[in-house]
Amino acid sequence: MTAAGVPARRATIREVAEAAGVSRSTASRALTGHGYVAPDARDRVRAAARALGYVPDATARHLRRQASPSIGVLLSDLRNPFYAGLAAGIGQQARRRQYTMMLADDGGSPALEAEIAETFVALRVAGVIVTPVSAQVGAYLTGQRIPVIEVDRQFSAGECDAVLVDNGSAAERVTARLLALGHRRIALATDEMHWTTGRDRLAGFRAAYAAAGVRLDESLIVTAGWDVGAARVEIHKLLGRPSPPTAVFAANNVLAEAVWRVAAELELSIPDRLSLVSFDDVPWMSMVTPGVTAVAQDTVALGEAAVSQLCERILAPSAPARTVLLSAAVVSRGSTAPPFRLS
Repeated sequence: MTAAGVPARRATIREVAEAAGVSRSTASRALTGHGYVAPDARDRVRAAARALGYVPDATARHLRRQASPSIGVLLSDLRNPFYAGLAAGIGQQARRRQYTMMLADDGGSPALEAEIAETFVALRVAGVIVTPVSAQVGAYLTGQRIPVIEVDRQFSAGECDAVLVDNGSAAERVTARLLALGHRRIALATDEMHWTTGRDRLAGFRAAYAAAGVRLDESLIVTAGWDVGAARVEIHKLLGRPSPPTAVFAANNVLAEAVWRVAAELELSIPDRLSLVSFDDVPWMSMVTPGVTAVAQDTVALGEAAVSQLCERILAPSAPARTVLLSAAVVSRGSTAPPFRLS
């Protein structure tokens, strides 16, 4: 014992077995619950383990089984409420399924994404849930025989499972609302056009214009990234044009924040001078006045569905790849109105 009364080293399974008067294999079965052990012997083993402060060696157990009861979760930016909610949903469902979640943030970097994926393989995780920023991560993990679920966006359709939101339909609905109010110059501020989220939201935006029979001004489609600071620069340029848009559809919550801030700086009151809608509903949107109309993705349900799909894949590794599509709701608040017109 140390001076503080703490054991100088961790107790071993051999010491637990000796204290309980059983063999090492019997002690192991009693502690893991795998295999029969007489009730009296099981109780002695567990009492000895508690008394000695024994903690099972998870690494050794994982090496024997070739996998751990853990799932790797690789997300893009945990500072963003969307990814934080997604992690919460994954964690809740993982616990229900008796898995431990190993959570990592790649910051949107393909290089860091690849590095973390290699770490998950080395740790022998049972599977990986990823918001991919490249096609390579899915290919690498499947090549290592690690079940992988792409969530939120998809790079490997047909190669691995995915759980997505129906971005196109939701984008079309919210754009149609602006068109119905009389807006014709609606800007779409989007992030990465090579991601399925950006492409599908753009497709929905275009579909709403086509359905309304209204000509779309392509110059109003701007790529503004997914960092508030950089996005504000692009939004300043957009709203400062000689013929600015009367409404903006921000394709994610970060871009919506940039639009809100720039509108305030330019003294463009929402919704009197500028209407705003967002894809992603995060807490601040219901705390400001007026509240921001937004497409609400149930991030917790998205995370839970990803874990459920991963568990199905673990049980049926050779089943065809499957894409699960979840719907999203439009939450109406006070950030939209008919377009401003000079009297």
